[in-house]
Amino acid sequence: MPDHLEAYSNSPVASATRLHDARREVAFSPTMRMSTYLVAIVVGPFAHGRVVDVDGVPLSVVSTPDKVDLGEFALEVAAHALRFYTEYFGVAYPGDKVDLVGIPDFAYGAMENLGCITFRETVLLIDPATASQIELQDVAMVVAHELAHMWFGDLVTMQWWEGIWLNEAFATFLQFLCVDSFRPEWRLWVRFNAERESGLEVDGLHATRPIEFAVRTPAEAESMLDAITYRKGATVLRMLEQYLGAEVYRDGIRRYLREHAFANTMTSDLWDALGAASGEPVGEIMTTWIHQGGHPTVRLDGGTITQSPFAFGPATGPSAIGTSWVVPMRLRRLEGAATSTLLLGTTPVELALELDSATVLNASGAGAFRSSYAPGELLELAARFTSLTEIERAVVLGDTWALARAGSQPVSDFFELAGSLGTLVEPASWAIVEQALALLARIATGDQRRALQTRAGDLLGPVLATLGWEPAAGETEQSPLVRATAITVLGGLAEDTAVRQEAVSRFDSGVVDGDLAEAIVSVVASIGRPGDRDEMLDRIRGAHDPQTEERYRTGIAAIADKDVAIETFEHCFEWFRSQDAAFVIALLVRSEVGGAAVWEQLAATWDETLARIPSQLQFIIGTGIATLIGDAPLAARVAAFHRVHVLESGQPLIERAVERMLHGVAFAERVRPSLLALLGAPTATQRAEAAR
Repeated sequence: MPDHLEAYSNSPVASATRLHDARREVAFSPTMRMSTYLVAIVVGPFAHGRVVDVDGVPLSVVSTPDKVDLGEFALEVAAHALRFYTEYFGVAYPGDKVDLVGIPDFAYGAMENLGCITFRETVLLIDPATASQIELQDVAMVVAHELAHMWFGDLVTMQWWEGIWLNEAFATFLQFLCVDSFRPEWRLWVRFNAERESGLEVDGLHATRPIEFAVRTPAEAESMLDAITYRKGATVLRMLEQYLGAEVYRDGIRRYLREHAFANTMTSDLWDALGAASGEPVGEIMTTWIHQGGHPTVRLDGGTITQSPFAFGPATGPSAIGTSWVVPMRLRRLEGAATSTLLLGTTPVELALELDSATVLNASGAGAFRSSYAPGELLELAARFTSLTEIERAVVLGDTWALARAGSQPVSDFFELAGSLGTLVEPASWAIVEQALALLARIATGDQRRALQTRAGDLLGPVLATLGWEPAAGETEQSPLVRATAITVLGGLAEDTAVRQEAVSRFDSGVVDGDLAEAIVSVVASIGRPGDRDEMLDRIRGAHDPQTEERYRTGIAAIADKDVAIETFEHCFEWFRSQDAAFVIALLVRSEVGGAAVWEQLAATWDETLARIPSQLQFIIGTGIATLIGDAPLAARVAAFHRVHVLESGQPLIERAVERMLHGVAFAERVRPSLLALLGAPTATQRAEAAR
C-alpha cells in the first residue's frame, strides 16, 4: 500500500516492510477462529490517538488525523465496556486488541468486526465540551453495543441469518446494561422506554413480521436489520430478564457462552441455557414471542386480567400479527409497592383482592405488551399518577396514546394522564407528550391548531418556567433533556414569542452547543427565516465535530419553507454525502410545511434518486411518508406509488411506512370532528352562543 496510508485489521500487525517504491507491505497475525463476515481490512489516511491497556488488551480510537482529539470519550466508554463484559460474561475478551475506527464514508452505523470495529463518525467521535447529553449517550451506546458483539456474535455466532436478530437484540439490551453502569445518573433504563415504544410501534402494524423467520436471500437478511430485530427483540429480552431475575439471567448467558464458544448456535440454544439456569419454561415462553409477529394488549378490568392481540387498525389483507402469547408479567400494587410475577396465557387471571384497581400491570416497564385499564382502574392510576415510578408513568402514557390511536381508548384519557405530569422532570414521559402533540399538529387546522397550541403551552409552559433556560445548581441529569423538550414544543408548535426570541438570539450569536443546541436549531427552523438555510450550510462546512454537522443537517431539513425544502431536495447530493443525503430526504418528506411537495418531487425523480444512494439505504427515503396523514387523497396516491415502485431491498419497511400513514389518516378522520372539544376549546357554536 502507499507509504502515507495506514492499515488496520482484526489482529495486530505482525510485520511491516518498506518497499523500494514508496510502498509498504503489512502483514497481520492470525485471528481466533471466527466467521468470515467479521473479517475487516481498513486502509486510508488514518491516525490513532493514545493506546490504552485494558487488562492486557490494547485499545485505541482510529480516525482521520484532524479528528484524533475527538476519540477520548469513546476510549473511556470502551475501556469500561471491556471490563464490564469480561465480568458479566465470565469470559475474557476473545481477541488480541481493539481498534475503534471512525470512517467518513460509511453507510451503516457501525460494524462489529472482531478487534477492528468500524463506525460512522457521528457515533464514535465527539467533543464532550460542546455535545449534548443525548449525543454523548448515543456514542456510548453504540460503542457498548459493538463491543458486546465481541462475545455475543463474534465468539458465538448464529448458525444462519435468521439468528441475526439474537445478535442485534442482545447487543441492544447489553448496551443499556453496560452504559447504565458507566453513567448511572443518566437513568438509561428509563430511556429504554423509547426503544420499547419504537419496537411496538412497528409491531402494531399488520405488515410486521416475526422476530425470527426463515432467511433465503440476501434481501431477506438485510430486511432483518430493523426495529423488530433491534428494539422489539431487545424489549423481549429485557422482559425475560426482569421476569427471571438479573442474576439468574446472567448465569444463563454465561452457560450459553461457555458451551458454544468459537461455534455456531440456534436461538433454542440460548433458551436451553436460560431454562437450565432458571428452572423456568423459557423455550415455551419465548417461542410465542419469536415465531409470530405482534404483541398483546393486556387489560385489567374489575380485577380480571386478559389478553388480546393489539393492532393500530383492522387488517385489509394478510396480517402477521399473532393470536396469543405466554406473557411474563410483573405486577405492582401501589399500596405498599408490593411486586408479584405471573405468566398470563389465554385463560383470564383473577387478581387477589389486595391486587385490584390500584395495580400497575407493567411494573418496571419492561413488558413487551400494551397495558389497558378499564375506566375505573385508569381513573385510579390518574389520581395517583405520582405514586408510579418514572418508567411506569412513561409506559402508561405510551400505552394509552397507542390505544387511543388504535381507537380502543379515548384520546381524552391520554390528556388526562399528561396533565397529571405537572412539572415532573421526566424525559421519557415528556417525549411521548411531544410526539402526541406533533401528530395532532398534522391534522389540526384553524381553530383546532390554535387550541392545540394553547394546550401545548399549558402543558409545557410551567415546565420551562420551573427549569428556566440555564442549568440550576444541583439539578439532575434529566433536567437538560426536559428543558430541551419544553423549548422545542413551546418555540415550535406553540409559537411562543418569548421562546422564539431567545432561541433566535442564541442562534444568531452562535451560542448553539450543549443540551439546548438541537432545540435552538429546531425552533429557528420552525420560523422559516430567509437566509437560515445558507447559514446552517456554512456552519456544517466549518464544523469541527460530526455532531455539529448532524444537528444542522437536521435543522436544514426542518426549515418551515416549502421552497427551501424543495431546493434542499434538489441539491441534496451536492451538499451532503450520499450516506447522509438519504436521511435528509426522509426528514424533508416528514416536514410539516414542505413534506408533501418534496414527496411529489421525489416521486417524479424516483429512479434517478435511488441511483445515487447506497442500496442498503434506499428504503430510508421512503420512510418519511408515515407523517403524510393530513391529506387523505395525497396519502392514497403515496400508497399507490410505493406499491408499484418496489425496492429490491428494504421494501417491507416501506410497506410498514405506508400502513402507518394510512392508519394515521384513519385516526385523523376519526378525531378531527371532536378535536376542539378534546383540547378543551369552545366550538364555533359555543363561542357564538357566548357572544349572544
